[in-house]
Amino acid sequence: MPDSATELAAAELRRRQPVEELAFGSTAELAPLEGPVGQARADESITFGLGVHSPGYNIFAAGPVGTGKRTAVEAQLRAHARERETPADWVYLHNFDEPRRPLAVALPTGTAPELAAEMRRFLQDARRDLVNAFESETYTHRQAQATEPLEREQEAALAELRAEAQAKGVALELTPAGIATVPLRGTHPLSSAEFSELPDTVRARYHQSLEELSPRVQAFLNRMRGLQRQGREVLRTLEREVALFAMGHLIDDFKERHADTPRLLEWLARLTTDVTENLAQFQSLGQARDQELPEALRATLEGAEAPTARYAVNVFVAHDGERGAPVVVETNPTYPNLFGRIEHRGVLGGGLATDHTMLRPGALHRANGGYLLLPAAEVLSQPLVWLKLKEALRTGQIRLENPADQYALLPTTTLNPEPITLDLKVVLVGSGALHELAYQLDEDFRKLFRVKAEFDWRLPWDAPGAESYARFLAGHARNDDSRHYDAGAVAAIIEYGARLAEDRDFLSTSFVDIAGLAAEASHWAEQEDSGLVLVRHVEQAIERKIRRSDLLEQRLAEMVANGTLMIDVDGERIGQVNGLSVLTLGDYSFGRPVRITGTAGPGRGALLSIDRETELSGHIHDKGFLTLGGYLRGHYGTDRPVALAATLSFEQAYEHIEGDSASSAELYALLSALAQIPIAQGIAVTGSLNQAGELQAIGGVNEKIEGFYRACRLGGLTGSQGVIIPRANVRNLMLSPEVVDAVRTGSFHVWSARTVEAAMERLTGLAAGERDAEGAYPPGTLHALIEERLVAWAELAPVAENGADHRGLKTATRAGAPAP
Repeated sequence: MPDSATELAAAELRRRQPVEELAFGSTAELAPLEGPVGQARADESITFGLGVHSPGYNIFAAGPVGTGKRTAVEAQLRAHARERETPADWVYLHNFDEPRRPLAVALPTGTAPELAAEMRRFLQDARRDLVNAFESETYTHRQAQATEPLEREQEAALAELRAEAQAKGVALELTPAGIATVPLRGTHPLSSAEFSELPDTVRARYHQSLEELSPRVQAFLNRMRGLQRQGREVLRTLEREVALFAMGHLIDDFKERHADTPRLLEWLARLTTDVTENLAQFQSLGQARDQELPEALRATLEGAEAPTARYAVNVFVAHDGERGAPVVVETNPTYPNLFGRIEHRGVLGGGLATDHTMLRPGALHRANGGYLLLPAAEVLSQPLVWLKLKEALRTGQIRLENPADQYALLPTTTLNPEPITLDLKVVLVGSGALHELAYQLDEDFRKLFRVKAEFDWRLPWDAPGAESYARFLAGHARNDDSRHYDAGAVAAIIEYGARLAEDRDFLSTSFVDIAGLAAEASHWAEQEDSGLVLVRHVEQAIERKIRRSDLLEQRLAEMVANGTLMIDVDGERIGQVNGLSVLTLGDYSFGRPVRITGTAGPGRGALLSIDRETELSGHIHDKGFLTLGGYLRGHYGTDRPVALAATLSFEQAYEHIEGDSASSAELYALLSALAQIPIAQGIAVTGSLNQAGELQAIGGVNEKIEGFYRACRLGGLTGSQGVIIPRANVRNLMLSPEVVDAVRTGSFHVWSARTVEAAMERLTGLAAGERDAEGAYPPGTLHALIEERLVAWAELAPVAENGADHRGLKTATRAGAPAP
């Protein structure tokens, strides 16, 4: 039995949510929804990824925008984090052996700030105790005791040398430049003038005495230098003893409190040695303390630029007061925000300086030991960020470095801090297309992000699904401190969710859009001072939302009404049909009719699309157009060439055309032109086509039907107008109440068809016909009329073998493109 177009009843055009099936009066009675809605698959994947501790099992949460990926993942991360131990704190310390390589030290959780405070108190106490110790009478007395023997030995040696020199007529005087000699006459020192008046023999005897004394003087000087070195060493030893005694109790207390951190104890030992070797810095600070100094200068002396700044503890990462593992959400993953930075400060005379106290952590450091949530698009679009993230995950270490140093024209001296061990689970959130792109182009991505958590764009429209919507609205009202929704309003929002999902069995999980509608409905309820959000408020929100975006739609409607855009919605035409297209403007889509025309005549089997030839069509549209050739060959070219020359065009369409939903409309126009049978202009068509003539599902079916309905309404509904859709699209119908009411009253119609023949019968009122046992179409049917005409054309214009394919039908191609 041949297939036929079936008219749909009003009840089939929109699924309703019965209010009585909602077991509540308003959302105020419901508990808010916890966790993701309808995302069991993604939830399982995330749970698996968080449970695997092997390297590389980081997670990519993929799905459409607005499905709550980030919120859902963050909630699950925080739930897992609460069950884990809080990681260690990290500090950076001055490296006394390699100052350009600060030490990274892990400390027990929450103790880093305490250590920094202890070190500040230690420096204050050490400075006070050292200054007091070195200013005490005891130190002065011990200093005198330590140096007195050396001073006596120096004085005795000098007296002996002076006596020997005086016996030779020479006086010796100690000066800062060494020992000066003066000639004597008896005991009287001679001046230069007096010495020059002496006889030559006397002066010669004096020079001989100096030569004899020279070895003794040199020996004395060498001995004095040795005594001075010995004295300095004695004083240094004394200073170390006094310093260790003065601050020994402070060091011992420090070590006792941190006995469980061996690396810190090693650093404290080096610190003790450094303090005793640089006692002058504490004495200078002590002098500065006692002077009347401006507050700014005092802060400088006691701050980061003070000589004792290298003893400061840089609290790099601290988890004081935290419970569980950290969860860090970085929405701006720039290089320094993720991996930290080395800061610099200006110094007098120009230039920049830095030290271990100017190391700053990034998100990876703060999340270490826990979880890091990042937007995939922002990470993958920054090459340096992506390369550094891969390096950190591969090596299990975070290296702190400024990227600019790698590209500087001249190398500069900077810090090279010790890396920090990384124990981290990274979750990227992005679209499925971005995941596929990264997976195909970067082999490291496959190794490092082995877990894909796919978020669905819809959930079943059943009792649990409706309840999820209601509980989501309950939580939305509480979180935003807005009005709650009565059951009728919830039902209207559920139906809106089905419209977004484009399926009567499912609801959209784009809760960004649902929350937006809910907020706008609450606003209109507030304007009326209504205690609850009612159905009319939801309807008003939908209407106002459309009105804010439908300017272009209204202008196109005006052009249809005044004849600028030529669309016939009544009467009959040969080779002309109303196709349906959808225009999308950001968050708003609407359907509009477009006239499609076809012409046909005798030829060598050429099938030409004007839009394809002018490059106004996309690849998918071209595929649909080429499918027409397969249909014609299958129906009319099995035993003879298809001897025609046909042209198809979207009239008054100047924008880019994409999609194959008009391929059936193109075929209807072509078949009408071939059979010379008129098509009813009050019926619009849509549907993709395969070579067997079956109608395939298309997108935007609701917008397309509503767009043609509005075009018909402009000139007045006649009762015979409507739209033919593929039968596979019936499940997608969630038409506006206005269109449903028009169908209910019989002023508008919606038909579904499975095949081209069924649709053509509705469009032309003529049976399509099926081949009988002998392979002939019944006389007077659509296929018979077309075949008769093609046979006649074949006799009029035989097709040359080199001018057609093996079935006598070819499609025109764009310049330079290969023939199909």
